[in-house]
Amino acid sequence: MIAYTMVGTQDLARAQAFYNAVFAEMGWDVCWQDEASISFGKADDLSFPRFFVGYPFDGNTASTGNGVMTAFRVTQAAIVNTLYNTAMQAGGSDEGAPGYRPQYGEGFYAAYVRDPDGNKLAFVVYA
Repeated sequence: MIAYTMVGTQDLARAQAFYNAVFAEMGWDVCWQDEASISFGKADDLSFPRFFVGYPFDGNTASTGNGVMTAFRVTQAAIVNTLYNTAMQAGGSDEGAPGYRPQYGEGFYAAYVRDPDGNKLAFVVYA
């Protein structure tokens, strides 16, 4: 089980506004916050993986890697659509509109976005 994922930002307030919107739709909570990072997850469930966004610890510029992506599995295509639209309205950019991706398996439905710093996210549903 993954304990947590962390992505970098150049502007924590902007990243927080984006992720507050997206994770509110998913029913996630703010679990930790300080001047350098914020984490989301289920505040009352320490076994639930956390997602952090923050300034890089080494003080260097945050960067995104080609081929790096965090995927969030949900239960319905309608939720994928909602998350995609929420991400777009919160300052994200399109990397693949909601739709079926039969190349990944029967019933695989996904949307792909980038947060304001360019970190790639996917919202997916599959059997």
